[in-house]
Amino acid sequence: MTQTAHDGYPEIREAVAKLCARFPGEYWRALDREMAYPTEFVAALTEAGYLSVLIPEEYGGSGLPLSAAAAVLEEVQRAGCNGGACHAQMYTMGTVLRHGSPEQKSRYLPAIAEGRLRLQAFGVTEPTSGTDTSALKTTARRDGDHYVVNGQKIWTSRAEHSDLMLLLARTTPLTDGMKRTDGLSVLLVDMREALGRGLTIRPIRTMMNHATTEVFFDDLRVPAENLVGEEGRGFRYILSGMNAERILIAAECVGDAKWFVDKATGYARDRRVFGRPIGQNQGVQFPIARAYANMRAAELMVREALRLYEGGANPGPEANMAKMLAADASFEAANACIQTHGGFGFAEEYDVERKFRETRLYQVAPISTNLILSYLAEHVLGLPRSY
Repeated sequence: MTQTAHDGYPEIREAVAKLCARFPGEYWRALDREMAYPTEFVAALTEAGYLSVLIPEEYGGSGLPLSAAAAVLEEVQRAGCNGGACHAQMYTMGTVLRHGSPEQKSRYLPAIAEGRLRLQAFGVTEPTSGTDTSALKTTARRDGDHYVVNGQKIWTSRAEHSDLMLLLARTTPLTDGMKRTDGLSVLLVDMREALGRGLTIRPIRTMMNHATTEVFFDDLRVPAENLVGEEGRGFRYILSGMNAERILIAAECVGDAKWFVDKATGYARDRRVFGRPIGQNQGVQFPIARAYANMRAAELMVREALRLYEGGANPGPEANMAKMLAADASFEAANACIQTHGGFGFAEEYDVERKFRETRLYQVAPISTNLILSYLAEHVLGLPRSY
């Protein structure tokens, strides 16, 4: 792992592709039927060091920039695998790296890098607040050397397969004149100790195998030493990691789009109807070609967002545009791919319908396309706030 930040990381990409080849479509289809977690796949990524690429070398990681993590996740998706099983460990890491205490870093980061601890759960979204994070109702009340947590989170993916949770809760009640984004704090919750002692996890079955859950807190006691950064500044800490999250999800969508384009192109070339390949027909060619063009455009926006992020900027517009354009490109490519395959596109054995369901998620999460458009309208174009 010695490449520079912007050369595309060909060695990493090649190695990730080889690793993913050990987990073909049959592996993912079997998991999909049972809604089971890809434990072996995540373990292989962890053992190879790919989930710790952002952790500094002094803590046992690779100390590489965000573009390396983006390359890993793009290749995972391009190979037909699903990085949604573990991608949060990359983007939640930033909050601990930037705002965690030296003691927290020394305690947790080496264990995460070695695979002894998993930081996959991100407790932010709630049933009544959705994307309006400042309206969350989960509270953490200081009681001596502990915080007592009460409330509920939803869409907390991988909670059943995580040892630690990064939790956002209100530590200071809202009062008149107080900014809604103030008084929120981040806690590192040791889920191994919390289960059965105030923490309950309930799985949510969805249209794709995403291991998502709702989580309940009932007088859960969390040591005060697990507070990340300063009390009351948690919203800022979470926001500072959102750009990285958007960029990494965008890279995954680019990988998905490449998989769909390759799959559709191969099928259109080989499938013969009326004595000729269906790919000879412009009605089949054009949607695939357009999907390819839009994928390339989204890929360039991802690269621009990475360039700015790694240069120390706070590229909110670019990160959001990268995520939106890449999600649109992957879904367009998914539609073209399923249409190219016709009836076979709905057959499990081709993997198209599985990947179609998986990439559809990114129109909605981790932030919906409409909210990205609202953000751009207000913060870039200077239009009145719409919500």
